[in-house]
Amino acid sequence: MKILIIEDEPSLMELMTKTLTGERYVVENAANLGTAIQKVAEYDYDCILLDITLPDGNGLKILEYLKQMNKHESVIIISAKDSIEDKVAGLDLGADDYLAKPFHLAELSARIKSIIRRKQKSDARLILGNLAIDPDKFEVKAGGTPLELLRKEYDILYYFANHPNHLVDKARLAEAIWGDNIDQADNFDFIYAQVKNLRKKLKDAGASVEIKAVYGFGYKLVITKEDA
Repeated sequence: MKILIIEDEPSLMELMTKTLTGERYVVENAANLGTAIQKVAEYDYDCILLDITLPDGNGLKILEYLKQMNKHESVIIISAKDSIEDKVAGLDLGADDYLAKPFHLAELSARIKSIIRRKQKSDARLILGNLAIDPDKFEVKAGGTPLELLRKEYDILYYFANHPNHLVDKARLAEAIWGDNIDQADNFDFIYAQVKNLRKKLKDAGASVEIKAVYGFGYKLVITKEDA
């Protein structure tokens, strides 16, 4: 799951980033409206944490931009402004929630999970064939047997599980799992290694899903049999 924090207060930005990264989210930052619009235009996010008061403009413009681009990122407004007018304006423009500063990080985390779960329109658990993924506990089971995965292996599997039967190119996969850090990579060989290990673990566990390599493009997760 990838989150964009749009916040101009460095200390709060750092605190939220550290907390959410510790909860295994991929976190990207934007300290002003210009950077935020550029990121939203180029990338997709599961949730955006949006401050209204930014040094170069009103954060509500992000909501207007998302609407114009027909993008459907979940948005939680986080702002020191706590007026009814601000709340109504943000919700009317498509925000999913509003959290006034100061707030407890535990509450922020709970609201993010709630919004993502509502967006999925289901229980948080994902079931594909005999594979069960519980994102609240970061647990994966194949046929009821726990599957031990490294963090990035889990992140890759969870991403594919949310996009079954979709062709995913290496660049999109890398950006979704590694976020801003992908800019430091010269190539995507590290993805090949991670996916190779994950595919072997799924096969050895008897999972009824497979991540197939599509030559010249990327990968696709398919369910090889429906029986659990």
